[in-house]
Amino acid sequence: MKRKGIILAGGHGTRLYPATRAVSKHLLHILDKPMIYYPLSTLMLAGIREILIISTPEDTPIYKRLLGNGADWGIHLEYLVQDAPDGIAQAFILGESFINHQPCALILGDNIFVAPGPDGFLKNIAGNFYGATVFTCKVDDPQRFGVIELDYSSNVLSIQEKPSKPKSNYAVTGLYFYDQNVATYAKSLRPSARGELEITDLNNIYLSLGALRAQIMPENCIWHDAGTHESMLEITNLIAKLELELGFKIGCPEEIAWENDWIDDSALERLSEVQPNSDYSMYLRSLLKMQRKNAI
Repeated sequence: MKRKGIILAGGHGTRLYPATRAVSKHLLHILDKPMIYYPLSTLMLAGIREILIISTPEDTPIYKRLLGNGADWGIHLEYLVQDAPDGIAQAFILGESFINHQPCALILGDNIFVAPGPDGFLKNIAGNFYGATVFTCKVDDPQRFGVIELDYSSNVLSIQEKPSKPKSNYAVTGLYFYDQNVATYAKSLRPSARGELEITDLNNIYLSLGALRAQIMPENCIWHDAGTHESMLEITNLIAKLELELGFKIGCPEEIAWENDWIDDSALERLSEVQPNSDYSMYLRSLLKMQRKNAI
């Protein structure tokens, strides 16, 4: 059994106006890469190779031009149009045929996870196909997010959507892992007072079945919701700092595919020649040079 993945990259990006007048917010750049590279890389780090990108009628053709069918990275990409942003949980209804009764992960297109070497952590959880797993971390302003209440053993007691009086400081991030029943449960939901199919309502179904787990993000993992100008600047500066300190790129699909043996050296070299004079291409070539140097 293999887990599939969905990137939800719809919406109008109203908080990023006027930058989003002509382009989707998920195509705005974070440092040297389009924002969508980061959630895509997160799914790839979890070992997920079949990925559906859901976006607006206007932006879907742009994503297709940018990312293609994924073959360059040893993955398979499909695309689906969401005519109106009617809630995160709607993604599983729209993508039901893609999911095809398989376990599925969902990540929001503006959620960026940064952690040196997170692949083992994500792959281990992605390989557990029972129930649902939400990822959570402490925040200063939990009322802006879904909030999860945990007992002393980190068992889930409750989960609420943007409560005015949060029961904890643990926010639910935009990364979710579900079992093969997720589309069936999503179809049983009714729109909330704001007219959306809420992801919190879906998570509460799993909670009622005793099948919802919370994974507290490791201390070395940083989560960012890049939905405002300030948060985009903050995460851009952070990634620039970490890349300089660590000596490798964050959110680089080519490198992840190569390290996962989804593409070989010759494929990576071809990708490095697309725009050979760019810093990004030079970095890809440096990976091959370093490998050859270490082999001597």
